Amino acid sequence: MKKFAGFFLVMMTALVLAPAVFAAQANGAGSGGASTAAWAAIAAGFGMAIASGLCGIGQGLASMGASQGFARNPAASTVIQNMLILALVLIESLALYTFVIIFVFVK
Repeated sequence: MKKFAGFFLVMMTALVLAPAVFAAQANGAGSGGASTAAWAAIAAGFGMAIASGLCGIGQGLASMGASQGFARNPAASTVIQNMLILALVLIESLALYTFVIIFVFVK
């Protein structure tokens, strides 16, 4: 858990400092030839990777819960299966929304 907290702290620090770096590059203070569009594409790739990874974890947890529900109460398998399908659809839609946002904002 401490590794996750450390990773989260590093990522939040990077997200807080990123606008200042882009503002400095837009004003000509940065040294480098990379444009903001190139960095936006890279950031979009990382965003999609994070969204897909977390959606995969969510789908795994939902499947685990459904499997445990099937094992504990086989009579309710139809209800559990329907709720699992609904949950998987909603989880997957989060990754698809991220994909659509990337296509809209990265040109």
